[in-house]
Amino acid sequence: MSQIPLWFERKFEFTFPVELYPNLCARLRGTPARLEETFRGRPHKILIEKPQKKWSAQEQVGHLLDLEPLWLARVEDYVAASNQLTVTDLQNRKTDEANHNARPLEEILLGFRAAREKLLKRLNELDSSLLSGAIPHPRLKTPMRLVDHLYFVAEHDDHHLARIWELVGDIEPS
Repeated sequence: MSQIPLWFERKFEFTFPVELYPNLCARLRGTPARLEETFRGRPHKILIEKPQKKWSAQEQVGHLLDLEPLWLARVEDYVAASNQLTVTDLQNRKTDEANHNARPLEEILLGFRAAREKLLKRLNELDSSLLSGAIPHPRLKTPMRLVDHLYFVAEHDDHHLARIWELVGDIEPS
């Protein structure tokens, strides 16, 4: 059984200062390298195994790639001062239908790195006054500042990295 809490059961408190923005950007910038390190030298068979018919390690990273357009769209929601952050498909059909196990892993990793660089480049272009403006999150039903959104993305990255590590044997299930 997995030690990793279910994502949709996570609760978030966004009480930290906006000044943590550079730290959050560092976390986001580091995710591609952590993924590449985790997958390096792993047998393909382990990467595409689907225990309990859930996503494989390779599908987990494919899911991270699939969500990059959402994260960028939500950044644009702050720029546009939208009434609500962009809604996502909570069923994750895009990932389920993508057949990431049939794709070359390197293609997924390169795609993720490029998409994440695009997100960070866009963040770098923004005025810092946008960091503290809050917009309601559609699922959490709570206002999120842009800096909170970045924390949410970093936590989502880490959630899937932990699951990947569990799948490839770097974390032992309880």
